[in-house]
Amino acid sequence: MAFDAGMLAATLNEITQRAVPGRVEKINQPTRDEIVFLIHSENGNLRLSISASTNTPRINITSEIKENPAVAPMFCMLLRKHLTGARLTSVRQLSFERAAELTFDTRDELGYRCEKYIIAETMGKYSNIILLGPKRQIISALRIIDFSSSLKRQILPGMEYELPPAGGRLDPLKVTSEEFYSLYTNASPEALCEKFLLSSFMGISPLIAREIAYRTTKSVSALLCECDSTKLYFNFNNVFSNVANGIFKPILVVSPDGKMLEFCYTDITQYSTSAVTHELGSFGELFETFYGSRERSERIRQRASDVLRLLTNAESRLTKKLAAQKNELIECEGKDKFRVCADLIMSSLHIIKKGDREAVLTNYYEDPPCEIKINLDERLTAAQNAQRYYKKYTKAKTAENVLKEQIVLGERELDYIYTVFDSLSKCESETDIAEIRRELYHSGYASKMKNYSEQKHHAPKPLEFISSSGYRILCGKNNSQNDYVTTKLANKLDYWFHVKNSPGSHVVLVCNGDEPDAVDFTEAATIAAYYSKLSDGESVPVDYTLAKNVKKPSGSKPGFVIYTTNYTAYVTPDRELVEKLKKK
Repeated sequence: MAFDAGMLAATLNEITQRAVPGRVEKINQPTRDEIVFLIHSENGNLRLSISASTNTPRINITSEIKENPAVAPMFCMLLRKHLTGARLTSVRQLSFERAAELTFDTRDELGYRCEKYIIAETMGKYSNIILLGPKRQIISALRIIDFSSSLKRQILPGMEYELPPAGGRLDPLKVTSEEFYSLYTNASPEALCEKFLLSSFMGISPLIAREIAYRTTKSVSALLCECDSTKLYFNFNNVFSNVANGIFKPILVVSPDGKMLEFCYTDITQYSTSAVTHELGSFGELFETFYGSRERSERIRQRASDVLRLLTNAESRLTKKLAAQKNELIECEGKDKFRVCADLIMSSLHIIKKGDREAVLTNYYEDPPCEIKINLDERLTAAQNAQRYYKKYTKAKTAENVLKEQIVLGERELDYIYTVFDSLSKCESETDIAEIRRELYHSGYASKMKNYSEQKHHAPKPLEFISSSGYRILCGKNNSQNDYVTTKLANKLDYWFHVKNSPGSHVVLVCNGDEPDAVDFTEAATIAAYYSKLSDGESVPVDYTLAKNVKKPSGSKPGFVIYTTNYTAYVTPDRELVEKLKKK
């Protein structure tokens, strides 16, 4: 679902109700494409997020607290200069475009009251955030667009702001029935109804166009000739009259397997029984639910690109090395053949002469005995050829023992790399990524991390949950936190949990010798399953035991432990339960 003009109208309606009027307390720029205003209004402190991301542009109220960079970007500093302490007095949509105007009552450099504006353009790859002065001249923008970037429309300081051209399409909020029927009559009957709506009216997404077609014909791919014009206009007008009157519903469309498909501001019926729709409490909640995990993954991917590259290269190197070592080990399994050849040569010294290239001897090691052809080095005597085969046997036997040890070490290191991959997938902030960098540095990867300098180390902050009975549950997000939770925070009579035979978090149920209920054990096991590589599975096996039975071998990699006397529980990861138990 695209963030179309109708969705923008819905979010602006929500912002008007909750944040207007309000005073700007802080302005942050947590990512390159997002500005967050902390606004104090009659409804308390609210976070107003404006994202100009090419993939997920939008404006909405959010409850998510994101970590900000140590040094604010220049555009953020400029916004702070002009808008800190200003009052947000109005929010409106510009025409029926994907552009919103936020009006702020503030003061100029001489202390006189004036109005300044933020224009939020949520137009896909053309998305932008623009600061305007009192006369609507451009002060600056998140993305400056000069003549070298576009000949049609420039965004430069000092220029007067203008909306992008509408492209000849009509405003669906203002179109009359006569105009609609005229467009219908002049359109090609063989055109798709969806394409007719998209090409004739501005601000409509494909989802809404398909929904109007479906309500008219019970088919999303209906042709225009299959649509009754009166019924088509009725369904079209029904959708956009609700938009004009401020009637919206935050709708989330979810597939039967739990995958989020679409979001919308009106009821969606086109999926019939192939999907389920949910009405959420607000549009802010809708976007956090739909985009939350996706944006977090993208943000981590950007900020941890160096770590990901290091881990990917290490995984590739270890995989190739292990494959080569295992092939060599298979070759070493034929070492006994060398010993047999050497023994047979030694028993036949009287018939083998120097200069022979091969010898055909009777192999008495087989039952029944059979003849075997042995290749010889013509430059050596029979005894020297026997010694050559004995050396090959000894070398293969030694290589076999060394290869077995190296393969075990390589598999352990590969398992460790997989645990770091898993930790990286659970990162929620720059601090989490910094902990992983520090862990890799101390694990011997410093030479592969360019320009890394170790910063002051703070005590890890693992996730904390409260069980239904009030017990604390601690969960490490990376190997360093796992060691900290298991070896420093856990009491010997606390219960320790970890997903069976797979990378995952160490989870400790803090009970101080008490015997928690079965529900508490299930909740702790569910958390361990959710924060593991098997978080998408069902009936995930989770081992648990008393913390006194968990030991960390000396010199082992971060996060590696051994444990005994354990039980195994089978649980299904439940995101809603985990979020409910998380300590706020």
